[in-house]
Amino acid sequence: MKFVDEAYIDVAAGKGGDGCLSFRREKFIPFGGPDGGDGGDGGSIYLQADTALNTLVDFRYKRMFRAPSGQSGMGNQRTGKSGEDICVSVPVGTLVFDVETEECLGDLVEAGQKLLVAQGGFHGLGNIRFRSSINRAPRRISLGSPGEARRLKLELQVLADVGLLGYPNAGKSTLIRAVSAARPKVADYPFTTLYPSLGVVKVEDHRSFVMADIPGLIEGAADGAGLGIRFLKHLSRTHLLLHLIDIAPLDPAVDIADEARKLLLELEKYSEDLAQRERWLVFNKTDLLLPEEVDERIAQVTESLDWQGEIFEVSAISGAGCRALCQAIMQHLEYQATVMTGENEDADDDVEDARRFF
Repeated sequence: MKFVDEAYIDVAAGKGGDGCLSFRREKFIPFGGPDGGDGGDGGSIYLQADTALNTLVDFRYKRMFRAPSGQSGMGNQRTGKSGEDICVSVPVGTLVFDVETEECLGDLVEAGQKLLVAQGGFHGLGNIRFRSSINRAPRRISLGSPGEARRLKLELQVLADVGLLGYPNAGKSTLIRAVSAARPKVADYPFTTLYPSLGVVKVEDHRSFVMADIPGLIEGAADGAGLGIRFLKHLSRTHLLLHLIDIAPLDPAVDIADEARKLLLELEKYSEDLAQRERWLVFNKTDLLLPEEVDERIAQVTESLDWQGEIFEVSAISGAGCRALCQAIMQHLEYQATVMTGENEDADDDVEDARRFF
């Protein structure tokens, strides 16, 4: 199925039913009085997060959603039938915007979460509602109010704990294949990855995290080169970025540190917040070099970048170093969860010691 992460839809809630103007007419009851009932409420429209969906492609074919209107009131104090609400399923991680006001109406990040996007109209009142001691035969009713109508922009941002960042052919898809059951396409040409893919990395029983692989960036991506920065939004929910660096590029004249610097510049152009996100350097394809060459190149890159963060050496194709990387990621995510919840403060030192081990 084609991956679609943006879509526009129109929603229109139902109109409320009008109140009824009616009087009781029965034999031997000459002054029956008013008996017009209220109308029914118009149907509302909700969006609901559904784990069975992972793309917005369905909204390319159906873009209009209209809820039924409420039925008008009837005599004998009968209330009109309300219009049924409509619930539209969207993938988990969908942001909803009002196109006209550019307001973010909601963020559906939990399975089953519902968001009201168009309120149905309120029912009209029948003439029995206007009866009083001084007006015993009111000829007054109220009309049902119209339902809300909106044009919405749906924007899907995948939910992942860890995001892979790097140039094309840095080995992002190979790494996610090595550590999870995800099977993105892998080939020896640039831009093999065209759409984001998610993989669940299981470290051990009841300990796992989600990793996201997005299409690679190139210099000038912020200006539209290559696949541009369209898919960078899928990293905005991640807690940790893994910056994959090809330690053995096909062109030996390539300055690895300079390439890393250029990628960070593209990231800053897109989002300053994303550029400040915690980022680890992961040197891939170490199996193509001798151990002393690996150490020498890593030392050159870290010195040139003045890097003070975490550093890992892996070979995604052979799996070397991947388990240690996944263990460190799991420890880091658990540590962050502990800090955010403010629970188990005594465990901070233990988690930090575990991170140093890897």
